Amino acid sequence: MKKIIYTDKAPAPIGPYNQAVLVGNTLYTSGQIALDPATMELVLDDIETETKQVMENMKAVLAAADMTFENVIKTTIFIMNMGDFARINTVYGSYFDEATAPARETLQVACLPKNVNIEISMIAVK
Repeated sequence: MKKIIYTDKAPAPIGPYNQAVLVGNTLYTSGQIALDPATMELVLDDIETETKQVMENMKAVLAAADMTFENVIKTTIFIMNMGDFARINTVYGSYFDEATAPARETLQVACLPKNVNIEISMIAVK
């Protein structure tokens, strides 16, 4: 049975999807972009700030399911410019213990929603 996860501490969905779905002990998150949940405005100052907002949004979604980044087993990162990879990786890496970091793939894409530079989704297990 699936349980819909929602928090007002992360951006509200802007389409026919939910922030996350919990099935048993496994959480599947939708991709998060750098929307400020309080204003629903994009935070695009620079790639580090944008990545931090994405990770803070994801942190809020995980918390709504009583999880943390320690529960994350898999992430997918979509980026517009592979040249930003090192800067994104520094911010992303600050949220994980490298010894227990999740599996991950990072893909450069042609376009992302609202023309952002990064989108991240995760799978987590209790």
